[in-house]
Parts: sequence; structure tokens; C-alpha cells
Amino acid sequence: MALFHTMQVFVKVAETSGFAEAARQLNMSPPAVTRAVASLEERIGARLFTRTTRTVKLTEAGTRYLDDCRRILADVAEAEAAAGGSYATPTGVLTVTASALFGQHYITPILTEYLDQNPEVNVRALFVDRITNMVDEGIDVGIRIGDLPDSSFSAIRVGAVRRVVCGAPSYFAAHGVPRHPADLAKHRTIVSTTSWASLDWRFGGPQKPVVRIAPRLSVNSFDAVLAAARRGWGLARPLSYQIGQALIAGELETVLEEFEEEPLPVHVVHPEGRRASAKVRAFVDLAVERLRANPSIN
Repeated sequence: MALFHTMQVFVKVAETSGFAEAARQLNMSPPAVTRAVASLEERIGARLFTRTTRTVKLTEAGTRYLDDCRRILADVAEAEAAAGGSYATPTGVLTVTASALFGQHYITPILTEYLDQNPEVNVRALFVDRITNMVDEGIDVGIRIGDLPDSSFSAIRVGAVRRVVCGAPSYFAAHGVPRHPADLAKHRTIVSTTSWASLDWRFGGPQKPVVRIAPRLSVNSFDAVLAAARRGWGLARPLSYQIGQALIAGELETVLEEFEEEPLPVHVVHPEGRRASAKVRAFVDLAVERLRANPSIN
């Protein structure tokens, strides 16, 4: 008798505390249930139940084995569900979250491609500059920038971004290029009061210098920060993905690269694990492929 089946019979006997009731629920004959348990006991070399005319109780070995069997059967069921669902058609509403600018520039194109590929899915995107509670807010997939806390969520690393100091070529031509973070005191700086409120700019390297910035321009929109930097007015400190296209176009240049802090990882996360629905798996697979191919985060 197959081991998997005998384990199922053993668990049912333990849960019902009786061979007859287990046989009824499993649609088996009582002798077949008895033979299954006896076969399992012979295989492992230990008695699993203490039997009397009135009761069936687990032995100490049976109690330990029950926990193992339940875990193994659950893993098999999960694997079957995942494999069986891999060909299911994605349907329903998919909710995705990311930070505002990252979502706008990098996730929206993936979402529209995903919708074209999956006509039975609708998408709700939540692009906000705060940490969302994915379970409480009903979010299926999140794109997280930064180190992740320990959790039971599935997380796939797709790249990394850096915090950089940047300015326009025209600014450097007029004001010179800073060679050390301490030189920033001599330069115009632009800061956002929403996405990067701290005036302490921290750097990496052996000394890990911290520079207190005295910005001439503070705005509550990071788009405005980058617009002023592209116009050559001063220096900004965005994350590298926020200026990916501006770097490619030559509108901005980065400086002080040797003083950059360690890169921040970018992950695609979701709470469903291997039991993820077809709509989630389809989006995760597409997002991982597209983000890993994006030079702005790799």
C-alpha cells in the first residue's frame, strides 16, 4: 500500500479516535483501515496506537509521527495546488503597490503589459511614499526598496538602487565638481520635504561622513527637485532609479560615487507563497523579468 495513502489513513484514525469512523469518512472498509495502519507500523517499526475494545489512543511515538505526517501531507497538498494552478487562467482584481515615482515610471508599463496579456484581470495600483500593510490593505504584490524585515512573505530580489548626488553638466561647469562630501557646504543644494526630509546627508566609505545640508531650495515635490537640478540650479540627492532617464539623456550627472552608501535592494514581495493565485504568479513572473532587465535598477 502506498506510503502516502497509509499516512492519510493514519492521520484520519488519529483525528477520529477510531478505525470505524475513519473508515466511514474515507469510504473504506474497517479491515482495510486496520491493514493500512498495521502496514505503516511495520514499515516504521513502532506501534502508533494503543487499542482497546472501546478506545484508540496514540502512543508517544504515534503522537510525534502524527505531527510529521500532517506537515508532509500539507506540503504535498500545497505542491499539488501550485502545480495544478500553474495552468489556470488569471482572473479577478490584482492589487499592486510601490513607491510613487517608482510605480509611475517602472511599474505602470509592466501593469499595462500584464493587462494586455490577461484580459480577465483588472488592476488596482497603489503608488504611495509610505510602507503599506499588505495584508490589512488587501494588497497582492508589493515592490519594496530597502532591506526587508523578517516575515513569511515571499520575496524575489530584482535589483538594487543607490542614493546619489547629482547635478546638471551646466551646474558643474559654473560651480565646479565636489570631490568630497565636505565640499557640499560650498554648493547649492535642493531637497524634498516629503521623500527625503532629513538635512543630514550620510555617506559611505571608510570614514562614513555625515554632512549637514543648508538647502537654498526646499520643495514638497520630488519632481520639482529634479526639474530644478536639470535646469542647472543646484545639487540633489535622489535614488538612482529616480534619475535613470535623465542620466541616459545626459541631463544629469552623478558625483561623489566613491562615497556612496551600500546599494538598497529592490524586491518583489507577496504574501501567498507557493499557494499564490494564477493572477499573482503571472504578474510576479512578468515583473521579475522586466525589472531584472532594467538597467536603472541593476
